[in-house]
This record gives sequence, structure tokens and C-alpha cells, in this order.
Amino acid sequence: MGPGGTDAPDADDGGGLRAALSGLTTRGRSFFAAGIAAAVCAYVLGQSDLLRVGLLLAVLPLICVAVLYRTRYRVAGSRRLSPSRVPAGSEARVHLRMDNVSRGPTGLLMLQDHVPYVLGPRPRFVLDRVEAGGRREVSYRVRSDLRGRYPLGPLQLRLSDPFGMCELTRSFSAYDTLTVIPRTEPLPAVRLAGEAAGLGDGRNRSQALAGEDDVIPRGYRHGDDLRRVHWRSTARYGELMVRREETPQRARCTVLLDTRRVGYQGAGPDSAFEWAVSGAASALVHMLERGFAVRLLTDTGSSVPGEGADGFAGATQGSADSAGLMMDTLAIVDHSDGAGLSRAYDVLRGSTEGLLLAFFGDLDEEQAAIAARMRQRSGAAVAFVLDSSGWAQGAPGVAHGDQVGKRLRQLREAGWTALLVPSGTALSDLWHQAARQRVESTVTGGSNGFSGGWS
Repeated sequence: MGPGGTDAPDADDGGGLRAALSGLTTRGRSFFAAGIAAAVCAYVLGQSDLLRVGLLLAVLPLICVAVLYRTRYRVAGSRRLSPSRVPAGSEARVHLRMDNVSRGPTGLLMLQDHVPYVLGPRPRFVLDRVEAGGRREVSYRVRSDLRGRYPLGPLQLRLSDPFGMCELTRSFSAYDTLTVIPRTEPLPAVRLAGEAAGLGDGRNRSQALAGEDDVIPRGYRHGDDLRRVHWRSTARYGELMVRREETPQRARCTVLLDTRRVGYQGAGPDSAFEWAVSGAASALVHMLERGFAVRLLTDTGSSVPGEGADGFAGATQGSADSAGLMMDTLAIVDHSDGAGLSRAYDVLRGSTEGLLLAFFGDLDEEQAAIAARMRQRSGAAVAFVLDSSGWAQGAPGVAHGDQVGKRLRQLREAGWTALLVPSGTALSDLWHQAARQRVESTVTGGSNGFSGGWS
């Protein structure tokens, strides 16, 4: 039951007359029991008036069941999410619409939508008589502090008689999905020395390819500007040849998210792992807004969006679509069972340019060595290293302080701009800190500079 769509309830949801009898409410069961008791007492005592009262009490709920069971309302429902993708901690509104497509009016209708408990209480609505061809619209809000994909539905329609003796439930069949993406933080546009101007800092220039077999110059094609005709090649090949123009190539950025289960301690919205996921989401959005071709890479070796050269977003793919696809991935990303970063290193092995932004959990000596080698395959590299033990304790971990410092030095010696992420630190502050570290490295002649710059 998606946006603009309709759905009809299952007409056989009642499951027969037996299921209809099971729909008797407490009031209906009480009336029926009282009627049977009164009839038995009237028979024993020989009171005909009491017998008539007992029969009335017992038959009334049965009449309501029969009338409600034979009721055939034709209604259509639709659900619309606004928006269908929402950051964690923000609210989304769900709009429900009921249309009476039958020729007669309906009675009292009660609507109930099924939502996961993390989104809030189950919404219920009471709709009074809906005229033939009429429409009723209601809405409710949902909110979750936990990212993920949550099903909404099915919508249930509860029918009730005017006396409240019986209730029958008819269910719609369609579902919708609400995607709760990680929180994102706006990042400042910092500029570092050594970057070039262009579409995405440090942009290269490449020739616009019209096909894999094109060479310079190429054959004339319908619509080519005649001013680009290369007459010397035309005379040589005996056909019109045109020059290929050079066009800017989008600078590339890879955001690496370490999801190893052994790399993080603790759980919940304020855990180190959730900070890393939120940080990766913020970096992705920021770099896309700066004009970079971005891809999301995890320690498992999976790359998103996975289209175009080397898995980056293609030049024809909109930034909004790319961001949406990667955000949907981050909404459901979980800890990996793998214990190493080798598969991510294999993916990065063929890359020799672009910016690498990495969000690492706890690194032992072996994993730190693999991470250090990743820098050799990247034009520039920034690492945010989380000490998850410190996050779990709400303060920097004393026992692991020397080990974390050693890992940071190992990354910096390999050319990384490596920063420790203390508990509760904002990514925007670390973003500025990375810029200052680059400036200091340039002044002192450090090795962790950026060949292409970042922003």
C-alpha cells in the first residue's frame, strides 16, 4: 500500500462463522452468558417472562454476529510516508487514506496500523460513518533513535456493530518500509595546501570518451561541431575526423568503514560503532556536495554504489541517487564476522589516486600494518581511529592508551593523517583538526601530506 496506491482488505479474513463468533466482545459474551443463565433459571422456576428476557439477552449478540458477518464493505486504503527516508532521531509522518468504493455507507470503522515497537505505540483511529464514495484521511508520526529498515503494515480494519457486541478484523495485505538512516553532521569546507581547482578538489583532466574503441582523433558523428573537424586526419583517412575535447574528470573519494566485530565494544545509539557509521555518512554527504565521485567501502570488500569505474558513482549518476543508495546501505550495516582488513586492502590495491577517508575501530599490530599499506594506494588518506574501550567507559581507555598511540604513530609514519576519536567528539572538530595537522606537516616537511587536497 504505497504512495498513490490502493489496497483492499482480505474478504476471507473472518475465516467463516466460527471466526465471527470468536469476535464477540466482552459485552457480547456477557450478554450471551446472562441470557443462558436467565433462560435456565426461568425453566427451573417456571417463569415465562424471565425466559423471554433470557432469550432476548442470548439472541441479541448472535444477531449482531450474523449481521456483522454478512456485512460486505468495499473499501480501499493507501499509505504514504513523508519522507520515506529519515535520519535517526527525526520524525516521519505516515498518511492513511480510506475510500469507500461501495454503493452504501459504512458503519463505525476502527483502523489499526502495525508498526515496530521502536517506532512508537501502535496507532489506532475510529472513523465514523463513511458515505458512499466518501474518503477519510488520518495520519500519525513515527520516530526511531536506531537506524534500520522498518516495515509498516499491514493495516487492519476492525468492524463493530452499534451495540459493541462483536468486532471483526479485516487485514490489508500491503506493507511499506521506513528507512532510518544514520545522523549526519554538516562539515566545514576546509582547504589544504597542494590542491588543485576544479570539480572536486585536485581534479584531473581526461579526454571525453565516446566509446571504448575511440582514438585521437575520431570519426565524425551526427551532431558534432564542424569547427572540431581535424582536416589533416580527414585527408589522411578519407573521411571526416574530429578532435576529441578534454573534459574535467571528477576527483575520487573512498570512504572506508571498519565494521569488524572485534574492533568495537559496546552497543546502542551512543556506541563507538554508531559514531563510526554516522561519521562515514557525514563524510559521504559532504564529499558528494563538494563534487567528488564517492564510493563506500567496508572491511568485507563490498563497495557501494558499485557502478562505474572502480565502483565509484558514475559520471551520469546524480549525487542524490548516489547518496541515497549509500545511506540505505549504512542504515542496515552491521558488524562483520571477519577479523581483518585484507579484503578492503585488495579492493584498494588497484587505486592509485583519490582521497581515502577511513573510520577504524580498535587496531592490533597486524591490522594496523594492513591499514598503513592502504595509504600507498591512495593519493591522500585521513584516518579516524576509535578507542572503543574508552567509548564504553565514557572516557579514554587508560589500559589501551599506549597501544592506540602506537597505532596512530604507525599510520602517520605511513603517510596517513591519523586522529584519535575520543568519546563524544564531534566530527566537525576532527575535520578542523585534520586540516591543522596537514598545515603543521607541511611546515615541518612531514610525509603525511595530500597530493590532491580535500575539502
